[in-house]
Amino acid sequence: MKQKIILKSNEMFLKHGFKSVTMDDIANEMAISKKTIYQHFENKIDLIEATTQYLFETISCGVDEIYAMDKNPIEELFIIKDFVLNKLKDESTSAIYQLQKFYPQIHKKLMAGQFDKMGDCVIENLQKGIKQGLFRPQINSEIIARLYFAGMSNLKDAELFDPKKFSPTTVQETYLEYHLRSICTEKGLTILEHFLNPTQS
Repeated sequence: MKQKIILKSNEMFLKHGFKSVTMDDIANEMAISKKTIYQHFENKIDLIEATTQYLFETISCGVDEIYAMDKNPIEELFIIKDFVLNKLKDESTSAIYQLQKFYPQIHKKLMAGQFDKMGDCVIENLQKGIKQGLFRPQINSEIIARLYFAGMSNLKDAELFDPKKFSPTTVQETYLEYHLRSICTEKGLTILEHFLNPTQS
């Protein structure tokens, strides 16, 4: 039952927001009593912590599996982008905003975990791209990795990227292209164009 509660809560939090969804909402959606939820979670904060940890671990495992496929580093980033967008397809723009505003400690912990995981992955991706001649050899991998993470962290900012004006998918895709064009060699740009315009390849 605990895992079922986490799965349903994850779905509802991403769709409606961490603040907007109440314990009553979750109980009603699952057709169970609040008492049942409280048998597994001390309070809503405890549930949100479990839910965000579940989401982080799910995405981290998926990213590890993608890296294990040993694709070229440009293709890796496109596969990861599609994977993450699919996992967060029901995410409302307000979800992360509400987490940051109303549950800052949980948000801070989540961001720290993401940086530890994503930072290492991006550095590995960059170094592999340099070895394969796809990324410029003079780039500073550690700085680029931090710039990439900093940018990714702000894509959910509704004030910067109003979802009514900018599709979240388009924002993600544009940012990935922006990142790659800044570090690719001519050889890398040829591969990038293949993913940006597959019908012309």
